Amino acid sequence: MDLVSQLKDVPPLRPEAYERARTTLGAAMAEPVAVRVPDLVAASGATPVRRERFSWARNLRVGVFGKVGIGAVGAVAAAAAVVSVASSGPHSAAPAKSVAGSAAQSPAVASKLVSLADDINAGGGSVSGDASLVISTQTTPGGKPDVTYSLYTDSGELYGSDTERALSAAVAHHQNLPDPVGVRDVAAARYAATGDLVKAREQMVNATPNDLGLGLSPAAAQEAWDKGQAQARKIMQEKGIKNPPVLPRPTGKALQDDINNDLLFNSVNALSYGAANPEVRAGVLRLISTIPDVTVADSTTGGQPTLTLATGPALNNGDGQEVITVNADTGMPISSEWKLFPGQKPSSETIPPAVETFQSSRVTVADIKAGKF
Repeated sequence: MDLVSQLKDVPPLRPEAYERARTTLGAAMAEPVAVRVPDLVAASGATPVRRERFSWARNLRVGVFGKVGIGAVGAVAAAAAVVSVASSGPHSAAPAKSVAGSAAQSPAVASKLVSLADDINAGGGSVSGDASLVISTQTTPGGKPDVTYSLYTDSGELYGSDTERALSAAVAHHQNLPDPVGVRDVAAARYAATGDLVKAREQMVNATPNDLGLGLSPAAAQEAWDKGQAQARKIMQEKGIKNPPVLPRPTGKALQDDINNDLLFNSVNALSYGAANPEVRAGVLRLISTIPDVTVADSTTGGQPTLTLATGPALNNGDGQEVITVNADTGMPISSEWKLFPGQKPSSETIPPAVETFQSSRVTVADIKAGKF
């Protein structure tokens, strides 16, 4: 974060850049387990406030590059080592007879999201093209609109720029930044479209390496958590913290909140990648329907019927609220807004309010390469 604060010559980093940095670092460290660490500014002797590894609300990755550039992302990746560390062994999501954390969560019978997902699935039809083009525009109070063009290919390649011409050049020169996490997120969403929701939740949560041990036996889950905490302590000690506290593995509702937070983040990330694919939209809607701390309300946006999805305090550690608007007939995402809860006072760590609108469409890589948008 100190490195980020020194970036004076570029626009402020958008929330999704932080998660992109974490993902880039993770790939370089050969599938690390991302661990949760305590608040490093807790008063001496006080019980540390637990902060989440990341928040989906701060990291809707529709357009992950913007005008930041790879250099800035690299700087963030270096700093992100504090909260994303390597495990001594690979993470396994193999089911066990007795699991430490349950991914099961039955959706409400009359869920608007389930009904919409059913309608999308009933529409069927083939998907055209071989890639998804996402054009996002982010606006902050008093700031200029920031437009980003991102291309996600069905084979897992990722290209991004701030102009159509630059995107075509990036594709032509094979300037790909592969994102295995994004590929796994999309695969989990597609399975969730018609698959078993319990298995789909587990697959989506474990698309991102983590220390929750979802799907493992209680003993194996505790071992994964302990390894993560040991690595976190080591890194904090290297940063000059003499006696960093150790977080106990969450249980009960705290564990379910962590699971749902990761589930929501990864699901929305899949939507940001593959919203143009109806199978992905249906899967994401079904997965989000299982999270009790997301409310869904009828709304109207630009004259079209929409659904407004809003997170509650149990998600994102209560740091703020993400409000996502989707078309009520197609499930296509329209906008994402990060804001404070009513009456919530901003702090030094508060993410500034921002609104992002986006358009997703199916295209061919060949057309984008040729400059045909």
